[in-house]
Amino acid sequence: MINYKDLGLVNTREMFAKAMKGHYAIPAYNFNNMEQLQAIIQACCETSSPVILQVSSGARKYANQTLLRYMAQGAVEYAKELTGGKGIPICLHLDHGDTFELCKSCIEYGFSSVMIDGSHHSYEENVELTRKVVEYAHKYDVSVEGELGVLAGVEDEVSAEEHTYTQPGEVQDFVGKTGVDSLAISIGTSHGAFKFKPGQNPKIRLDILAEIEKRLPGFPIVLHGSSSVPQDLVKIINEHGGKLKDAIGIGEDQLREAAKSAVCKINIDSDGRLAMTAAIRKEFDEKPAEFDPRKYLGPAREMLKQLYMRKNKDVLGSAGHAED
Repeated sequence: MINYKDLGLVNTREMFAKAMKGHYAIPAYNFNNMEQLQAIIQACCETSSPVILQVSSGARKYANQTLLRYMAQGAVEYAKELTGGKGIPICLHLDHGDTFELCKSCIEYGFSSVMIDGSHHSYEENVELTRKVVEYAHKYDVSVEGELGVLAGVEDEVSAEEHTYTQPGEVQDFVGKTGVDSLAISIGTSHGAFKFKPGQNPKIRLDILAEIEKRLPGFPIVLHGSSSVPQDLVKIINEHGGKLKDAIGIGEDQLREAAKSAVCKINIDSDGRLAMTAAIRKEFDEKPAEFDPRKYLGPAREMLKQLYMRKNKDVLGSAGHAED
């Protein structure tokens, strides 16, 4: 059993309390490898932002659970190095855990927060599974995120064909019965880079969010599937051999509006993938003789860093809040 505090990590409770008070959202960025992790830490240190490092089930299989533990510990030390010893608040979070066993394993390997996604079960089974995870996690002061509603789209091992919006009438009962520390809701965001069809004017249901806030005053709300799919990145990819037709995301203005409310965690994964892919395709296309991974992963890391710095400043509002 590895306690997350021994790795220098924090859970989300204090993070979320400060975010709600300050009307901003904590960035929750997914990573699978070293370059992504470096970019996230660099971006958040340079903008003085707290951060949630997210690991999906697929990423855990890809990167190896033991290596992830040391990467997270290394991220804490790296942040101190970049900030003259101060560091920034860093949480290591399981994204879309779908079983009690997976959540338990992550907690035992030093995760400071886990998500149990029981949204594919019936309401009653979701409550039962979520409560079981909460009871185990809270023994070790690990925070737990639950989910009500289903997001459409595909990302890693999570997929659904259409939205099932969160029912505001269920949220009080769900939170009361499970004891979760935060709640992921479905209000129109979507997983993946192909969230919407051309010609659509995607709008997230801020009215549902407002109703949920009324029923759960002061309770931390989470938005998944919140990549904006920047069209400049899509253009770079397509100009250099890619075939990302009709990749459309959520407007950043809507996310900024949501971040001023009880939404205190916003998940972004696809935008990061697009940034790295754009940089790598450009390098490969312009320098076809290059074969040193550092020469194409380095520019990819830099593009990802710049993207996340802008997200922290202009979209999430988390820049400058690491020392709150």
